Amino acid sequence: MSRILIVEDDERIRSSMRLALEEEGYTVDGVDSGEEAVDRFGAEAYELVLIDLMLPGIDGFETCRTLRRQSTVPVIMVTARSDTHDVVAGLEAGADDYVTKPFVAKELAARIRALLRRSRHEDDDSAVLSFGDVEIEPEAGVVRRAGEEVHCTRTEFRLLCELANHPGKVLSREQLLERVWGYDYFGDGRLVDVHVRRLRTKVEPDPATPRFILTVRGMGYKLAV
Repeated sequence: MSRILIVEDDERIRSSMRLALEEEGYTVDGVDSGEEAVDRFGAEAYELVLIDLMLPGIDGFETCRTLRRQSTVPVIMVTARSDTHDVVAGLEAGADDYVTKPFVAKELAARIRALLRRSRHEDDDSAVLSFGDVEIEPEAGVVRRAGEEVHCTRTEFRLLCELANHPGKVLSREQLLERVWGYDYFGDGRLVDVHVRRLRTKVEPDPATPRFILTVRGMGYKLAV
């Protein structure tokens, strides 16, 4: 049974989320601050974390960054606004996905199932993938650049593997959402764009002028061969 941590300062929202997810079969803990979330995360083993952006004290962005430094556990940011800046900032902080209040409980549960399913997936292909000075070991979950290990979140790693497994092939945002996030009927292209941008900072010699992970305007992304 998966254990989920909800970080939400509004008690009513926290309780409703908890009840909805418990009905889906999850074990759920709830805290009302980023500080408590960091403490609880260090003491318990969670498979996914939901974090409200507007928290008192340590806000949701910093809470996410702090947890991300410790773990690659899937994180979903919860925001009352669909403002592009907030969404992008949350994803840049290390979140795998986001939902906007008010949200439909069934859709939230579906997103959680997809992320959990993908986080447990083990790639059967043990062959080392490479481009430029980057090497990827799918079985070990390791990325190295010029021999030095590069830290990637689970989602970043899966995205990089997906591109590297199809060198020269253009993959649309919709294809990447389905293959990396497991979303076959919902999802936002911004998830892909932000994670591609983060990957470029880790594997490109000059992220501003990428040589390997290329944008194909109006179509998607490809790994140059």
